Amino acid sequence: MELKGKRVTVIGLGNSGVNAALLLSRHGAKVFVTDAGSSAELKKTKDLLAAKKINVEIGMHSEAFVKGSDLVVVSPGIEDSSQSIRWALEHKIKIISEMELGYRFCKGRIIAITGTNGKSTVAMLIGEILKANFGDTVVCGNMGNSLCGEVSKIRKDTWVVLEVSSAQLERIEKFKPYIAIILNVTDDHMDRYKNFYEYFNHKLKIFANQDERDLLILNYDAENLRRLKGLTGSSVLFYAKDRLIANGLDIAAYIRDEWICCIYGEGEKEIVHINDITLKGVHNLENVMVSSLVGMIAGVTARSIRDTVRKFTTLEHRFETVAVIDGVEYIDDSKSTTVDSTKRALESCDKPVILIAGGKDKHSDYSVVKNIVEDKVRRVVLIGEASGVIKKALIESSLVDEAVDMDEAVGLAGKYAASGWIVLLSPMCSSFDMYRDYKERGNKFKEAVKRLSRKIKASEGLKK
Repeated sequence: MELKGKRVTVIGLGNSGVNAALLLSRHGAKVFVTDAGSSAELKKTKDLLAAKKINVEIGMHSEAFVKGSDLVVVSPGIEDSSQSIRWALEHKIKIISEMELGYRFCKGRIIAITGTNGKSTVAMLIGEILKANFGDTVVCGNMGNSLCGEVSKIRKDTWVVLEVSSAQLERIEKFKPYIAIILNVTDDHMDRYKNFYEYFNHKLKIFANQDERDLLILNYDAENLRRLKGLTGSSVLFYAKDRLIANGLDIAAYIRDEWICCIYGEGEKEIVHINDITLKGVHNLENVMVSSLVGMIAGVTARSIRDTVRKFTTLEHRFETVAVIDGVEYIDDSKSTTVDSTKRALESCDKPVILIAGGKDKHSDYSVVKNIVEDKVRRVVLIGEASGVIKKALIESSLVDEAVDMDEAVGLAGKYAASGWIVLLSPMCSSFDMYRDYKERGNKFKEAVKRLSRKIKASEGLKK
């Protein structure tokens, strides 16, 4: 991609935008960056880029920054309704995503993972499996540092494990991973897309440019993914919890006699017994299956995969046990920002649950969890702007309370929970109404649990 002397505008000054701007600058482009925010952090970033002769405006978008550009690079958080995007379209300027820009300079072998839930866990586990065997592995994308920020480290033989969101796929052109993985696609981001089908179709772009030399791995247990085999030029492999239900399809990873098994190359290999998997939850069996299959494809031995899986622990804020207080287990699942991920979390609970949920409403259908809430949840404590909508959807399913903040929510949950129960933070919503991101929300939950623990201990001390 020839950039020398070209004028390029980057929209958005987060991690993706900054790394895109630096990459463009290194390749000789005249770079302009625009962001409507004006925080102290953005001001520092502006000064950093200005020192590298990159033009930055914050606190506004101006047409002058966009007009006359040869190319516009969009950060994933920017929607088509953005004024900057509208100006670019009006002036007929080519628009690509930050991920597409990174791909144009990426020399490595890309394994791209998308799906509504489980992307981060699978990306990290695949990364660990490959690092243990090959060393030269980069894990990046939606979960952390962007692809543009990592390309300088990537060589021809580097494995690049890339977590990919629907937003990153919206404006790709040539992006073509060697292995594309779709874990699941369920209702999400209805505040960004017109309907589910628009969201679903953006996810499918992950394999749009693949050919017969590439692989597409699909979850057979996700019904809406089974039909995709005939829509791609790449070779398709499925994974499924039960190989026998797969109607004769070649299932490459599955569970047999409580062992996760893979068939790729030299016949069936037993990878790991399910009792040796430290990740909690039924959904994580799927995550281990697909990660093990990718390891086999890459040439990792079954023994090496087994050793990595056994040592791999849950990601922070993903169904993570924070504390056990008076027999009550407090679990931080703040990363569950979709209804389906909360449903999966509840399916993994084998004890009565007090559920803390709510946050920024993404126009999701919360009635999807109604049956499992009736079965597993003794009380729901709601926080955030979506409280009213969720309450309306679940009011017949469980007793519902509303709290003003996380401290009150944890206090109420602790009051209602009995020994042997679970207090589960699994929001079903994004965090942006109250917190910077799901990590801050999860940390606030952990802090509130610690305060509750100290309060209970102090109270017990007084009783003595």
